[in-house]
Amino acid sequence: MIGIISDIHGNYPALAAVLEKLDRAGCRKIISLGDVSGYYCMVNECIQELRERNIVNIMGNHDSYIVYNGRCERSYTVNICLDYQRRILTETNLAWLRESVDYIKEDGMWMVHGGWRDYVDEYVTDFSFLDVKDEEIDTYISGHTHIQKMVKGEHAVYFNPGAVGQPRDHIPTAAYAMIDDDKNVRLERTEYDIDRITYEMKQAGFEERVASCLYSGVRIGEDGK
Repeated sequence: MIGIISDIHGNYPALAAVLEKLDRAGCRKIISLGDVSGYYCMVNECIQELRERNIVNIMGNHDSYIVYNGRCERSYTVNICLDYQRRILTETNLAWLRESVDYIKEDGMWMVHGGWRDYVDEYVTDFSFLDVKDEEIDTYISGHTHIQKMVKGEHAVYFNPGAVGQPRDHIPTAAYAMIDDDKNVRLERTEYDIDRITYEMKQAGFEERVASCLYSGVRIGEDGK
């Protein structure tokens, strides 16, 4: 069994809950599709956990902003969160983030953070097998949209495990996926302690609106706060 996680975004309580589920399921390997960083304030705790477990991370757009000192042109709030994380990230954890890979292609699976035209920042909302046809691949996997999804073809499957740290499908539970040895995919959800991460964000000096969206499972500001 392989565990697939994505878009943790510094939300350690969500990550801890998901990892507990994956451990109980007997996952022998866990892969992160990227964006361990961004948004929430417990990024060091998240990276430390992944480091200790030797989990490979694919470079996400937020990870790229941190590593290359970039800015997000889409969101003022994202940049506030990134600036905070740049101040608190340890050198060891930053070095680990720099080692993130562009994609993973193994055992008939092709995993990216964004999409197959832009590994880092393409949003795959309407997946088509015609866009990514590869006879050696039977499982295509991406993150980035924060929305759980699966598309089954005649000889292949595509799925997005959804977001661990900031779901945007109006379901406030942390999302992840598992693949068994026969390539059967299970999209999963689990509850976690949202109160803890909202408390930590308040203690770190962030406005309530940055974390209040977690109770509704939507993007920042979509809950009307």
